[in-house]
Amino acid sequence: MHPKPAIRLYSFPLSGHAHRVQLMLSLLDLPHDIINVDLQGGEHKQPAFIARNPRGQVPVLVDGEITLYDSTAILVYLAKQYGDKQWLPEDPLTAAQVQQFLSLASGEIFEGPNRVRLVKLFKRELDYDLALQKAKAVLQLLETHLQQRDFLVGSGPTIADVACYAYVAHVPEGGVELTPYPAVQAWLRKIEALPRFVGMPKSPHVTAA
Repeated sequence: MHPKPAIRLYSFPLSGHAHRVQLMLSLLDLPHDIINVDLQGGEHKQPAFIARNPRGQVPVLVDGEITLYDSTAILVYLAKQYGDKQWLPEDPLTAAQVQQFLSLASGEIFEGPNRVRLVKLFKRELDYDLALQKAKAVLQLLETHLQQRDFLVGSGPTIADVACYAYVAHVPEGGVELTPYPAVQAWLRKIEALPRFVGMPKSPHVTAA
């Protein structure tokens, strides 16, 4: 019998969306190959890539005959297919609480910590002041939530933590200091202490204001 080919992750090293999936693959100890996509060269808009993801974005996960895009959807798949119930609990309330933070990752974290970083690191023409306001608001929301708990939902890590981690950890690259948010900093350290944690590369060119 031929061994199952490794999972393939189409990625970009400085993408927090792609890092979510890479981190989850590592935490689950799943063999995988990372294929970096040349975003600057427009590879993600070419027909071969569009065939994998019609939205023309990383990440894309290929697992045998299965091709998936959208980072949070991929996290759900990996947790259900390969993880234990810790990563996506089955009871209705806890599952819904995890979904709340997946929505936060796709909403306020995308619009705040992600976008301040896009402006500073990638020189994107976005409203920095609005993104900065949203970044500070979501960091304060997380700070309040995490003051009496170790992880976002329940007593252990879930895909909620994986989804929210990268852009919060790298918000200093967008000019936002994490010092005012000690509970957030403690939460980041707990994630970074998980077995098989892998980080997203930090840019040497951008520091917090």
